[in-house]
Amino acid sequence: MHNLLRSMGLAAALALSSTALAAGTPKPLATIFKNPQCGCCESHGEYLRKNGYEVKVIATHDLPLIQERQGVPTGLEGCHTTLIGGYFVDGHVPITSFERLLAERPEINGITLPGMPAGSPGMGGLKSEAFKIYAVGKSGATSLYAAE
Repeated sequence: MHNLLRSMGLAAALALSSTALAAGTPKPLATIFKNPQCGCCESHGEYLRKNGYEVKVIATHDLPLIQERQGVPTGLEGCHTTLIGGYFVDGHVPITSFERLLAERPEINGITLPGMPAGSPGMGGLKSEAFKIYAVGKSGATSLYAAE
């Protein structure tokens, strides 16, 4: 009985320390590539900062080339590309999908929210429908990742 209680205490201590380590783990740097004239991308960067991310914003005229090199499918591009934790996150993706991607670490290249949907993080306006976020696999195949 004593060994059982001791084992349970040790298991509880390990669980608590694992949770504490996970909570204390810093979030990865988010590097946003955007067109120099785009202000909504800066707003999305501020949104990420408010959610605890360190953000570096790089203005570039080569955004289409960056998106192509990352494997963002034609027609599914967002208005900026964020590189984070070995993935691309294209467009105004909500934080829940960002954090799900980083927590689950699926075998994909990244996720994308095409276009500049009104009401999405960093964009003005009212949300009129669920945001459809697509996963882009290593082969380039796409699938619905989330509807938020």
